[in-house]
Amino acid sequence: MTLQDQVCIITGGAKGIGLATAKLLLARGAKVASLDLEDCPLGEVLSLKCDVTRSAEVEAATTKVTQQLGPVAIWVNNAGLARHRWIQDYSEAEIDLMLAVNLKGTILGSQSALKAMIPQKRGHIINVISTASLRGIPSETVYCAAKWGVRGFTQGLAEEAAAHRIRVTALLPGGVDTAFWDAASERQAPKQLFLKPEHIADGILRCVEMDDFCVPRELVLRSLDDSDFAVKPKD
Repeated sequence: MTLQDQVCIITGGAKGIGLATAKLLLARGAKVASLDLEDCPLGEVLSLKCDVTRSAEVEAATTKVTQQLGPVAIWVNNAGLARHRWIQDYSEAEIDLMLAVNLKGTILGSQSALKAMIPQKRGHIINVISTASLRGIPSETVYCAAKWGVRGFTQGLAEEAAAHRIRVTALLPGGVDTAFWDAASERQAPKQLFLKPEHIADGILRCVEMDDFCVPRELVLRSLDDSDFAVKPKD
């Protein structure tokens, strides 16, 4: 897909991966809107306050984007959060919040994206998930549960969307150096081994710029040093 003048919506576009993606898409000539509880600092971006866990807010924001920028071609479900706790220490409110933002927010965003894209029989939905959807991680049990749910949802969504000529990609980053880790008090995050938000933005860009006939169904991105097993090279 050529990005010049294409309309792109990014949830969680005010910082981190979302902000880095907005910058890269703008540089390719796209028209970008951010759906976030915070304002996007980029003046070229249409910044809309939106709670992604509220269907009415997501639908209203999508309508505004369409009216002001045009038909939606790309939707990046990036909004997400985590609370790092041992399972016995989570409050019910924290559990509800993580499931709502990470899982429900992705579902509602995808619903709105499909409604916007089906009439034009073209579009691309990118769900930013996590390698936490591939394995259980101590102190991230609830986050893992949400992301496993998002991955399963995305696989089903891809099958349904294909009937309308709409592409769906699951992007699974490993550790990324963002504010996500600021509250990770239960374990030391090895940020020196992590990817930067710009690496994930580059992965998103490469997926959406592929020919419309090609569907990158799932892409795992990890730094070369982000390994499950400590293996030392032979002398």
